[in-house]
Amino acid sequence: MNSGIDLQGTFIESLMELGLPADAAKAIWMPLPMILMIIGATVGVLVCVWLERKISAAAQQRIGPEYIGPFGLLAPVADGLKLVFKEDVVPAKSDRILFTLGPIIVTIPVFLSYLIVPFGQNLVITDVSLGVFLWIALSSVAPIGLLMAGYSSNNKYSLLGGLRAAAQSISYEIPLALSVLAIAMMSNSLSTIDIVNQQSGYGILGWNIWRQPVGFIIFWIAALAECERLPFDLPEAEEELVAGYQTEYSGMKFGLFYLSSYVNLVLSALLFAVLYLGGWDFPIPLNLLANVFGVSETNPILQVVTASLGITMTVLKAYFLVFLAVLVRWTVPRVRIDQLLDLGWKFLLPVGLVNLLLTAALKIAFPVAFGG
Repeated sequence: MNSGIDLQGTFIESLMELGLPADAAKAIWMPLPMILMIIGATVGVLVCVWLERKISAAAQQRIGPEYIGPFGLLAPVADGLKLVFKEDVVPAKSDRILFTLGPIIVTIPVFLSYLIVPFGQNLVITDVSLGVFLWIALSSVAPIGLLMAGYSSNNKYSLLGGLRAAAQSISYEIPLALSVLAIAMMSNSLSTIDIVNQQSGYGILGWNIWRQPVGFIIFWIAALAECERLPFDLPEAEEELVAGYQTEYSGMKFGLFYLSSYVNLVLSALLFAVLYLGGWDFPIPLNLLANVFGVSETNPILQVVTASLGITMTVLKAYFLVFLAVLVRWTVPRVRIDQLLDLGWKFLLPVGLVNLLLTAALKIAFPVAFGG
């Protein structure tokens, strides 16, 4: 049974025991998962921004933020408050409707993608049977908002940035989908819960990163390109396009672009952890640890500890990947736009197709090892 349904039933029953009618309890429940998701994603972004500043400072032998709160922890909060209270300037000759809709269309699909991310075995908002497909479909909506933002700004740099964003997204969505399809083929499911369960039982040896070494490289490169991270930040290359599609934006509209960029980075890291690093699974099988310490697997205390540590494992894996993304930013130079498109169409796409066909062949030849 879907863990999201269990949580819903428990929450509604608790409110009914307090004397609320069933309809009122259901009405209170409906917005709660989305609110929790938005709050959790926003907190994750604040942590990500702080980590990026500290890691970037270390890479450049600087200290980084340290005066705004202990260790500079409140610096991302100060940035957010600054953007909230800054003046929202709209260019006089811009298309106001499209100019306003652009950042909204970019942000909403990224937040909706968190619906299918399992942070733990019993901690997912909804276990959609086509969860991975839903994420790929939602990720294809964001470039429309970027193109709208660039076109509506009535600025040549913004237009070029929007066109680059659309071309980059189309180029890397296909290799990304091919790498994910290979995982779905081995797991016999598009559900993120089923994909993690298929990797559990053998610890680190059962993770998909060993069975899909080519796929995980394709996924990570394509994810960096989808998030417009260096060395693939061509849509907003400061030296060439000022700020790309963000050039004419200020205030909270610019804040939405800023937020969606980091939310997408954290989302990609979480999905990478789910698809290739076993999600909440431990490097050492828990049943082996339980046997070593003589603890029954049905022990309720052990189950609570396992659930808590499972969430911690998912987050740690994700932020390790965020660390790698920041490290790449300061170690790899930005590529040219023609090199970016050549990498996507002439290298990652054919390699992704070969990897998918090879996965299908290995699944037929070795069904036990490859989820047949």
